[in-house]
Amino acid sequence: MEAEDDTAGTIIDEDEICINGGNDAQSSQRHRPIISGEQLDVEAYAALYTGRTKTTRLLFIAERCGVQSMQLEALRMAYDEIKKGENTQLFRDVLAKIAGRLGPNYGPDNAWADAVDRRAELRREKLENELNAYRTNLIKESIRMGYNDFGDFYYLHGQLGEAFKNYVRTRDYCTTSKHIVHMCLNAILVSIEMGQFTHVTSYVSKAEQSQDALDPVTIAKLRCAAGLAHLEGKKYKLAARKFLETGPELGNSYTEVIAPQDIATYGSLCALATFDRAELKSKVIDNVNFRNFLELVPEIRELINDFHTSHYASCLEYLGNLKANLLLDIHLHDHVETLYEQIRSKAIIQYTLPFVSVDLNMMANAFNSSVTGLEKELAGLITNDQIQARIDSHNKILYARHADQRNGTFQRVLQTGSEFDQEVRAMLLRANLIKHEYSLKSSRKH
Repeated sequence: MEAEDDTAGTIIDEDEICINGGNDAQSSQRHRPIISGEQLDVEAYAALYTGRTKTTRLLFIAERCGVQSMQLEALRMAYDEIKKGENTQLFRDVLAKIAGRLGPNYGPDNAWADAVDRRAELRREKLENELNAYRTNLIKESIRMGYNDFGDFYYLHGQLGEAFKNYVRTRDYCTTSKHIVHMCLNAILVSIEMGQFTHVTSYVSKAEQSQDALDPVTIAKLRCAAGLAHLEGKKYKLAARKFLETGPELGNSYTEVIAPQDIATYGSLCALATFDRAELKSKVIDNVNFRNFLELVPEIRELINDFHTSHYASCLEYLGNLKANLLLDIHLHDHVETLYEQIRSKAIIQYTLPFVSVDLNMMANAFNSSVTGLEKELAGLITNDQIQARIDSHNKILYARHADQRNGTFQRVLQTGSEFDQEVRAMLLRANLIKHEYSLKSSRKH
């Protein structure tokens, strides 16, 4: 085992094992999950977001949910949301996915699309003429604003590549730190939409260099963006730290990228998968700022408390109920299986850590698992040196392997003595070489 309590010298009794797993009736009643595997409320979910990400998330749900009623609801809301903007290409894509299944009110609207395209062409020509005039007059601030307006125009019409280029071009015309931060935030927004998270990391770092222009809300936005970049790169511990450092000042000011509920969910799952018990207590449970986010998602708050208090059955039940909806999250879906596997492995390790022996039947009951399945999980953890133990398959008992501290101490003493002997011999050899001027004579021969 990695560490042991003072009571590790005796086999734990049945009652204590049950308490650790959360199997007693009173504990089960107190920690019964308050959620169920109900279908995601698409309308309530979409209301958390604004801008392009709202439409993108709705289309992602429609593509992944596998439930026709939910799919049609997501497509209907995406259709309505797109009609509020000017992205005609996305409108046509949604029409193709709807395929006439929502009736005549959600069919082609060529008059609207043509009108939007005409206005867009006029707007583009106007912006182009203004920018050319600014460049002729060499007014840096006007040129910066011209490129920025072009970036906004292309972003509004879904041309993310062009939007990114124009936002980045403003960099050469920034005259203050605030201008640089504004440029970085625009570049980060478009990069997240395009899935270019290397750019996100780069522009977060650039913005953080302008400390004098960073207010608490901007700092919170940058930490969210950095957290998403680390999450995408599967650097879960770094992602957890960034989300946990996000201040409550953020509120609903970054809903074009992320909702406060997402910060609680992403940060908590990454922390559960990578933090040890002490870090979980100090950086998550006792984190006053992060508590504001956790209050928005009670089931996440409860599963963290259950994990920390070793009520693993309740914790894993919460996770099981949340899984279907988490798989519909545009940023988290690729990481759910990995995070869940790491959280479960950590729970198993923590369960076995204080004990000399554990009854696998009771442990399987605590984890709502079969004994055979649990044995396979334990064997994998033992093979990977995550648990120092051996399994008695006949009696279904896990025995901890205790290091022989006396023998270990002797081995370390012998190794230290051997290293000291080598060092002394090397010093004596060097002293004799210097004494007889061996190196000097050798150099003179050449």
